Amino acid sequence: MAIYFLISGDMNFLDVLSLAYRTVRSNKLRTGLTVAIIAFGIMALVGIITAIKAMNQKFSESFSTMGANAFTVRFKDRDIHFGGGGNDEMKVSKKNQRKEKKSNLGKKITKDEAELFIKSYNYPAVKSLSKFAGRSNIVSRGDKKTSPNVTLIGGDENWLLLNGVTLAEGRNINTSEVQSGSNAALLGYDVANKLFPEGISNALNSQVRINNIPYRVLGVMASRGSSFGFSRDNMVLTSYTSMERNLPSNSSYVMAVMTGDIREVAEAMGEAEAAFRPIRKLNTTEENNFVLERNDSIAEKAMNSLGFLTISATVIGFITLIGAAIGLMNIMLVSVSERTKEVGLVKAIGGKSKMVRRQFLLEAIIISIMGAIFGIILGVVVGNLFSIVLNTGFVVPWNWVAFGIIICSIVGLLAGLYPALKAGRLNPIEALRYE
Repeated sequence: MAIYFLISGDMNFLDVLSLAYRTVRSNKLRTGLTVAIIAFGIMALVGIITAIKAMNQKFSESFSTMGANAFTVRFKDRDIHFGGGGNDEMKVSKKNQRKEKKSNLGKKITKDEAELFIKSYNYPAVKSLSKFAGRSNIVSRGDKKTSPNVTLIGGDENWLLLNGVTLAEGRNINTSEVQSGSNAALLGYDVANKLFPEGISNALNSQVRINNIPYRVLGVMASRGSSFGFSRDNMVLTSYTSMERNLPSNSSYVMAVMTGDIREVAEAMGEAEAAFRPIRKLNTTEENNFVLERNDSIAEKAMNSLGFLTISATVIGFITLIGAAIGLMNIMLVSVSERTKEVGLVKAIGGKSKMVRRQFLLEAIIISIMGAIFGIILGVVVGNLFSIVLNTGFVVPWNWVAFGIIICSIVGLLAGLYPALKAGRLNPIEALRYE
């Protein structure tokens, strides 16, 4: 039947496709090995891209708790990069560097500067200041204590609002407690569960010790889950004044501002810069020695820093696909050799060379697309194993799915081109005598 179709002029594309598919299916071992090689390349590519997309999604969740209408004023940018490239912030020419005051270089934001900014910044917005005190703190109660990995933050009465945190039990720190620096604290959900296994409600008005300093518990923060393997509930919040007195750290203060509307953010940032430059004792010719950072730009920076992973995945995938293309071409050449007599018979009784070429090309493309389909499925599954670890939703990089199919089609076309041309050029007489 196949020979009849090949020698007849009525054989259309679907007939050739059907014949090519039956030929591919009849060589299961050879086809399976080639499909596996191609699938591995696509799996590596799609799997890493899927994992990167899951990381991007987690970044958006982790750094956008304040909302798009907020920004921070900090000593320097958050150090978010995963290799390649550096931090280009505060780069100035040697001429400008000489003009800068030495007292300002490397100077962190102090408590007095942060408080003066909050007081002098008159834009209608919610303002907060905070200070980080490390991730190696111990919180204890009686014979129970946490591991030495509790994050301690000193903030004010607006810290919860500016960071999108709600309370599961109790109340927030109030203004008078911040001003007086009283030893009052809010426990993270994990810390409260560790110290109060009988129920977090029992934590209210009880006393705990933070690095052996007694603190009264005002409330328990609601669970926020984990981010990149680190629990966001393994923390304690106290007032920055209390922390400054009892638990001092060398970190810089951070001011956060939330406007009433996203359209006001740019104007609010401009006024914040104008208000903070005199506090930092900068003249008109000096560069800022602080950074204003929009909240919705933090995730964007983090995602951009993952670009090298995408490049690496693409390189790995293409190297594997090049090897797969060479393997596919060799297998197709073997197929031409094995079917030399069949091709010679077809051509001897009037079969057209273009039909023979088309069949071999379609066989190569079918094998490549099969490899692409299996590779995409495996890649999405493998990539989403990473999303499960990060606790994000199911991710499918649809653009790379389509891209993978297109790439494999091109690989199949290029790999099958030479064998197809070789099959089409076979001399019928020599082909029939081939042993």
